[in-house]
Amino acid sequence: MINHTTGGTNIKKRGSKKLSPQQELKIKINENIDYREIRLIDSDGEQRGIVNTRDALESAREQGLDLVEVSDKADPPVCRIMNYDKFRYELKKKQQEAKKKQTVIETREIKFRPKTEEHDLNFKIRKIKEFLEDKNKVKVTMRFRGREIIYAQTIGLDALNKIADTLREDCVIIQEPKMEGRQLVMFVGPKP
Repeated sequence: MINHTTGGTNIKKRGSKKLSPQQELKIKINENIDYREIRLIDSDGEQRGIVNTRDALESAREQGLDLVEVSDKADPPVCRIMNYDKFRYELKKKQQEAKKKQTVIETREIKFRPKTEEHDLNFKIRKIKEFLEDKNKVKVTMRFRGREIIYAQTIGLDALNKIADTLREDCVIIQEPKMEGRQLVMFVGPKP
């Protein structure tokens, strides 16, 4: 929560409420477990069977640990006696590892005009190849202004087909060139 002090009064910014660790993970612990009976797993990982929630909570307090809901899908719900802070730390660590392994594919866009010169065209083709090496999809757009639209089916289509032919060995053509309003669009992606 962000507090701003002005003239001795505290003003709290709306919408900046920080979630507690339990709300982030949506896990019930200790007194928040509102079931009458639960299936209990003790701190050693052994099943204790179905017990009263108050008895399980008391047992957890005696050991200096927390009662944590593991699965609410079971009937009765499964809870375990453990150190909640350690559990939360390990869970976040696993989530971070999963996030590192995840590959994010971005869509980049390269824009052309019908009158783009050969040198500029080659430069943009090199840029497309760089994007493809980084495992990104590329949206190749040729935009037409005013009366240039009459060249869409001739000059525009020829230029995009030339680009596609140049890139075929480096990528996969996801969408062949097609008109969308006043622009000709083609999507290319990295080879799998």
